[in-house]
Amino acid sequence: MPGLRTLFQYEATWLGHDLVAGLVLATMLVPVGIAYAVASGLPGIFGLYATVVPLLVYAVFGPSRILVLGPDSALATVILGVVLPLSGGNPQRAVALAGMMALVSGTVLILAGLARLGFVTELLSKPIRYGYMNGIALTVLISQIPKLFGFSVETTGPLRDLWAIGEAILTGRTNWVAFAVGAATLTTILMLRGIRIVPGILVAVVGATILVGVLDLAERHGVAILGSLPLGLPGFAIPWIGISDVIPVLIGGCAVALVSFADTSVLSRAYAARTRTRVDPNQEMVGLGAANLATGFFQGFPISSSSSRTPVAEAAGARTQLTGIVGALAIALLLLVAPDLLRNLPTSALAAVVIASAIGLFEVADLRRIYRIQRWEFWLSMVCFAGVAVLGAIPGIGLAIVIAVIEFLWDGWRPYSAVLGRPAGIEGYHDITRYPEARRIPGLVLFRWDAPLFFANAELFRERALAAVTESPTPVRCVVVAAAPVTSVDVTAADALIELDQALQEKGIELRFAELKDPVKDKLKRFGLLARFGETRFFPTIDAAASRYFQAHEGDPEVRG
Repeated sequence: MPGLRTLFQYEATWLGHDLVAGLVLATMLVPVGIAYAVASGLPGIFGLYATVVPLLVYAVFGPSRILVLGPDSALATVILGVVLPLSGGNPQRAVALAGMMALVSGTVLILAGLARLGFVTELLSKPIRYGYMNGIALTVLISQIPKLFGFSVETTGPLRDLWAIGEAILTGRTNWVAFAVGAATLTTILMLRGIRIVPGILVAVVGATILVGVLDLAERHGVAILGSLPLGLPGFAIPWIGISDVIPVLIGGCAVALVSFADTSVLSRAYAARTRTRVDPNQEMVGLGAANLATGFFQGFPISSSSSRTPVAEAAGARTQLTGIVGALAIALLLLVAPDLLRNLPTSALAAVVIASAIGLFEVADLRRIYRIQRWEFWLSMVCFAGVAVLGAIPGIGLAIVIAVIEFLWDGWRPYSAVLGRPAGIEGYHDITRYPEARRIPGLVLFRWDAPLFFANAELFRERALAAVTESPTPVRCVVVAAAPVTSVDVTAADALIELDQALQEKGIELRFAELKDPVKDKLKRFGLLARFGETRFFPTIDAAASRYFQAHEGDPEVRG
């Protein structure tokens, strides 16, 4: 519980900063929480429930002193993709489904954090992250366009939704008054985005609410509004779901866990670097998981960190997570004292808030750089983007994970290997394809394998080693595997080494190893290979292996020359 440690070390000079920052933060948390709840297919009030509880819990379990948690636009389409088809339009059923997704994601994150799996999101390369986040941003944007125009469409997928939206606009279903309010809200947010001291979302949303209330646009022009919020705080409730809902909710919860931790870990590391502190990624998983678990039991839905609200807290002078606690208590006070304050908040303005956030999710500049320096990784990002845009958020994220695993395995699956020689005037042994003039020792093949040796590349290793023998310009007496890059060996690879040794022995060639790391050598000992080969076949350096070969064949004029 890092929050308790912070409490014991709390300095009195921080209190004023945290109180002011918390009140400023609350003004932004309210409209954003409601907007993301609606975008997730839930009544707006549950966005406030999913804001209050996570902030309180993360203040205790989260390692970051400045991170702000709550509903997030990146998760909205994932939640909507599960909730919408299963709820059948029943709000209470939608709340239960979303709450169970929060419990699933929270449990997964806590278990992963306790198992010290905080490194897993590093398996998602930057191009893949950009691809699925750009796809999610597009999906979020498309899902909010109907609300911005004042109508609704049957959601069947991002691209098909675009067709339905275009058809609705052409057939005259647009509420132009609602659109004008939403467009003005969006324009205001985007114009004020670069001014950190002005809370653009708050200004835009308050302005839209006042305009709708004063001009009575809901009654006179049919502008959809939020309505009165229920009085009181969320109560403890177990989100019961049906047996048929279990698999979709489990898949959705796991997808939420991956996306939320990927975003949270990146944001947490960024602010840790700025404040010159260290954040444990495993504790970050536990803190995020505890916040999700708690909100699932208190009528909330899955949450993540926020790259838009965290800078607000920082700019307002936040020092610790007391800022989040103050923000949560301010929202709780609103629910207890003034639930009708936001009654005239138009849904087109809420759509504008989500669209503005979705626009901020798009990454274009760095993709241009990737396109220039590594074309295939750019297209990898485009495949992930298309997967989310065409298939939807959850299948698209699944595709991104599969691509990430394939990308991770590819370098080890078909790694680089080289035959080494000694170039004139350069110390050490080097790749003869890079140094064609390098001298090769007659009768000795120095073969380097640039990857861990495991089941997927073991047969290729054996084939390339034998090919190096075949292609040698002189009859081969000894093969030395330069094993410094080999960081691991599994059972399949160990058997491949035995097969290689047998194939070489049949040709009168001895197999030796140089620079093999001790942990890998320990594995070979456990597999019985050390006893088979004997200690004399292992050398600390390539030079030592070459010297032993020279000593053994010092009478051979060809070798000596």
